[in-house]
Amino acid sequence: MKQVTIYTDGACSGNPGPGGWGAVLIYGDKRKEISGGEPRTTNQRMEITAAIEALKALKEPCQVRLHSDSAYLINAFRQRWLDRWQRNGWQTINKKPVENQDLWQELLQLTTCHRVEWVKVRGHSDNAENNRCDELARAAITRLQR
Repeated sequence: MKQVTIYTDGACSGNPGPGGWGAVLIYGDKRKEISGGEPRTTNQRMEITAAIEALKALKEPCQVRLHSDSAYLINAFRQRWLDRWQRNGWQTINKKPVENQDLWQELLQLTTCHRVEWVKVRGHSDNAENNRCDELARAAITRLQR
């Protein structure tokens, strides 16, 4: 399997409000930047969407190290929240429907063909790739607001 490094970030102007996402995919010496946005969304939806769109951009099954500053995204996998939510019929431990279930299900489907390691990075710090994803996400919001 090819080994790909991915960085993702989501942003929102207001929550909800116009939102954007950005991703950087790195394979060897190749690099691809992608981004997009939605006119009315939330920051958490954009964080998940960034991961979805990055994995969808892969043309074949890959070994992926996906970096994000979103504890919501990373912990859903690393702390096995998704397993619990599914066992509980997509309800939280408080018996409330899991937010963003549609995106979680799409992301779970994508992880069946890729081997993904979820890596938490500090946001808005010295990680150049995470900062670039933030720039891409914010630029997507700017395009929506024109």
